[in-house]
Amino acid sequence: MIVVTGATGNVGQPLVRALVDAGKRVAAISRSVTSADVPDGVAVRRVDLARREDLGSAFDGAEALFLLTSGDFVSDGGDVEAVVNTARGAGVERVVLLSSLGVGTGTHGTEMEDAVERAGVEWTMLRPGGFASNARQWAGTVRAERMIAAPFGSVGLPVIDPADIAAVAAVTLLEDGHGGRAYDLTGPEAISPRQQAADIGAALGEPVRFVELSRAQAKAHMVEFMPEPIVENTLDILGSPKPGEQRVAPDVERLLGRAPGTFAEWAARNVAAFR
Repeated sequence: MIVVTGATGNVGQPLVRALVDAGKRVAAISRSVTSADVPDGVAVRRVDLARREDLGSAFDGAEALFLLTSGDFVSDGGDVEAVVNTARGAGVERVVLLSSLGVGTGTHGTEMEDAVERAGVEWTMLRPGGFASNARQWAGTVRAERMIAAPFGSVGLPVIDPADIAAVAAVTLLEDGHGGRAYDLTGPEAISPRQQAADIGAALGEPVRFVELSRAQAKAHMVEFMPEPIVENTLDILGSPKPGEQRVAPDVERLLGRAPGTFAEWAARNVAAFR
């Protein structure tokens, strides 16, 4: 059995489907997952990974684990080492961690990856850059005004389709030979917020106006739902990315045998969110 955490999210849902299609037994973990969220035959386990008392039998019967923690995991008291050690004690031998491209570039800390490495299991680190699905934050203003407001309108980053992250995760969970490896996952090209607005407009068949925010304006909005240190770190990446954060990495194409999907393709597939 393979346990998938974050099973109701942008990565978890397609990953669960890919593993089921490959004939694997799967257990889906999330704080609010229900049987309606997963394919028939998938075990549903409602677990908050930040609560040690919830871990209990979460990983029973599993030999592999896809580990995705929520943005508030640490602030809620979560401990990756406790999660992975519990999984290892239940018989899990392989852990695929959804990490971050910023770990490789030195922008983010290595604490989560270090905890997985110390656990004594076979590990693989997936380090994606920005998600194409982050564009959903603009859905409200696109629907209401056909407008997107964002900072650093001309700075491009190679955002990745979460479905490609899921496809890579499936490969590393189903195939041998990925232990001890860290993979950088990006889209096929750097794309700016201004171009993302244009691609969403193309998917809609109507122009979407782009309004550039100052850093201060963007920060004032972001601190309403993110801790200030994370906001500052995010704005640094968006406004002054390191070369490694703008680089198009080859790992997705090498692992999947095809180029990663473009932002325009993601927008076309998810256009209903913006109508």
